[in-house]
Amino acid sequence: MSIRFEGEGLFFAIGVVAERLRVHPQTLRHYERLGLVKPRRSKGNVRLYSHADLERMEQIQRLVNDLGVNLAGVEVILNLTERMERLQEEMEQKLTAQQEQYEAEIARLKGLLQRVTRNY
Repeated sequence: MSIRFEGEGLFFAIGVVAERLRVHPQTLRHYERLGLVKPRRSKGNVRLYSHADLERMEQIQRLVNDLGVNLAGVEVILNLTERMERLQEEMEQKLTAQQEQYEAEIARLKGLLQRVTRNY
């Protein structure tokens, strides 16, 4: 079962996600209890997973199955990854703002240079 929320994309019921990931639905409930994933709930309290949730659980599966990381380690890795992504976004915003300041200063100096050279 999938549900579309206006402006938010598709959401999937636990059975669909479990089948896609080839895990038991109880595994997904366990991930939720540990705070590794936070599915949305329908009015009937049915768990609804977004594409982002699905990608996150695929990442969890890779860490556990391919790399042998335990769930406590997965939590640490996911938290650090999220923090790094936030910091990267902050740095990109700061760099963009700094670049805009430099470009404004360059434009100001070019204008000043043109006025000075016209007077000579």
